[in-house]
Amino acid sequence: MKLQDARVLITGGGSGIGRATAALLVQGGAKVAIVGRDAKRLEGAAREIGAIALPGDVTDEAAVKRFVAAAIAQLGDLNVLVNNAGMGTFAPLLDTTVADFERTFRTNTLGAMLVARECARHFTARKSGAGGTIVNIGSTAAQRGFGGGSAYCASKFALTALTECWRAELRASNVRVCQVNPSEVQNDFSVHAGRPPRTGLNPSKLVSEDIAHVIASLIALDDRGFVTDATVWATNPR
Repeated sequence: MKLQDARVLITGGGSGIGRATAALLVQGGAKVAIVGRDAKRLEGAAREIGAIALPGDVTDEAAVKRFVAAAIAQLGDLNVLVNNAGMGTFAPLLDTTVADFERTFRTNTLGAMLVARECARHFTARKSGAGGTIVNIGSTAAQRGFGGGSAYCASKFALTALTECWRAELRASNVRVCQVNPSEVQNDFSVHAGRPPRTGLNPSKLVSEDIAHVIASLIALDDRGFVTDATVWATNPR
């Protein structure tokens, strides 16, 4: 679709990949609403990039219904979801707790399902079968496990399965379902996951804007076709 025609909802839109994607889409002429739990940060980001702030928690079913309805009303329609909200907990199997495992799945898998379900209900009901686009933000951890990644990798592998199921179900309704799998991206994700903060950007590793470019390209592809999945690696991450 033309970006000027895109009416986009982005979860996890207050920082990182979500914010960078929102900024790029707004620059391309799209109307964008961003969702996040930190209302203050979300509203600041929205002011800076020209988006609509819709505070909310993707793991809360009632909240999801409210912010999807608000996005449709405030954008005038909704035809794109970027399912970006995510979190990570990392520990060896012997140290993995039920609380961390459940918390990771609630955001990365259950939350993605709740938002996609509400958006898909709108997409499949749009006039003249206009459909829509869902872009799930996975990870290279959705393709291969690693030590310490039980909770995170399992949640992202599950998201890949959901992506494939939704694609099979929704194609007949002109809904495109794509997945983007970034490798390590230099943003606040690792800090929120309990890892030490970065001391600076490594010019040979990925940044949020790289992933935003891929997401925008998938959305901008003419509606007659879509890319099922796109994996993004740093070329030579020294």
